[in-house]
Amino acid sequence: MPYQSPISPGRSWYEDAVGPRPEYPTLDGNLTCDVVIIGGGFTGLSAAAHLAKAGTNVVLIEAHRFGDGASGRNGGQLGTGQRAWVEELEAEYGFTRAKALFDLAEEAKTHLVEFAAANQIDIEYMPGQMSVAHKPRYVDDYKAHAEIMASRFSYPHISFMDAKETAERLGSTHYFGGTRDTGTGHIHPMKLVIGTARVAAQAGAQLFERTPSTAIISSGGKVKVSTPRGTVSAQKCLIAVNAHGGTLEPVSAAHIMPIGSFMGATVPLGADSKVLPGGEAVDDSRFVVRYFRRSKDGRLLFGGREIYGVNDPKDIHIHIRRQITELYPALRDVEITHGWGGYVGITVPRKPFVREVMPNVISAGGYSGHGVMLSNFFGKLYAETVAGNRDRLKLIEDLKIPPFPGGRRFRTPLLFLALNWFALRDRI
Repeated sequence: MPYQSPISPGRSWYEDAVGPRPEYPTLDGNLTCDVVIIGGGFTGLSAAAHLAKAGTNVVLIEAHRFGDGASGRNGGQLGTGQRAWVEELEAEYGFTRAKALFDLAEEAKTHLVEFAAANQIDIEYMPGQMSVAHKPRYVDDYKAHAEIMASRFSYPHISFMDAKETAERLGSTHYFGGTRDTGTGHIHPMKLVIGTARVAAQAGAQLFERTPSTAIISSGGKVKVSTPRGTVSAQKCLIAVNAHGGTLEPVSAAHIMPIGSFMGATVPLGADSKVLPGGEAVDDSRFVVRYFRRSKDGRLLFGGREIYGVNDPKDIHIHIRRQITELYPALRDVEITHGWGGYVGITVPRKPFVREVMPNVISAGGYSGHGVMLSNFFGKLYAETVAGNRDRLKLIEDLKIPPFPGGRRFRTPLLFLALNWFALRDRI
């Protein structure tokens, strides 16, 4: 039987594309180190790699397998800037801080590509991303956004597309306009997970899979992390579990909510397909966003159904096929080889959450669908913090991230109601 993630429904195309993943041991016994990291996704593995390369004694524990969570199962799109548009950031924080946040995200983009190249990780980078409007009234916002990015934020790579150009570049008349960004692209996320773990291990990080954290205690300037078969004692701790924190740490849990996002992969469409002839990735203007792209071998990878709460759809293929057919009627009967899901962490304002949640313990997550690019870089910023420079991480720590309303008992049903209201608005 092929391996199946115990926390994510369906076997992803990414898993089958990479073949058997390298395996790491389970922690059995007690360890002492400088930094203990909880979570083996992009954030944790990146932090481990950068810390170990700097000579820090680091231990990382992951409850399941590296790549079982969102880091190995996502849409693979990098995006540009933060999850929020620069206009929104400027309105809330002013131009200077908005520009600093944008520049930080641009550095994150450059860092990811350069890190992969320097460490010979074939992430299958493909250039280009389009953001498209599913309602006519949004088109002017996209046009203004392209102009603002060039004139005020010195980013000349975004151009406006009218309805005709959008249809030609998508191979679909479903959208009314949008933007094309030639300064970003999309990747194979599982390959980045595997490659980053390899880099961390080769640098001396001690990596453990199938090792859940059962408790964190910070006392007397030390942090102790318990697991079923041993403890890790350290000077500092990074919590990098994002959507999978559960009851491990209450502050993070109050600010980061897990939502399920589901994807499907078709058979290769062929070189003569009119679907995304330029190879760009796409995201649309729905609150319940649809995102899709062509893989390096020509498959359509399509994501578009979010589930708020803990229930998974019984048949991912049916829902994904319905949405593909809305955009591309000619693909009504295309074979869908894989359907899978994963849980990502969101915050109320869809901005990342970074906080010192107890002495010497920092938590990072809540990337809200923008984590491929940001989470890897946040791992690097955490390593900088351990080395004594917290200034750049503070840009994120100081963001206004309120907790979800309703407390632990009522926040999930309240969020379900609110986000389904937004989903209804997407359709009218």
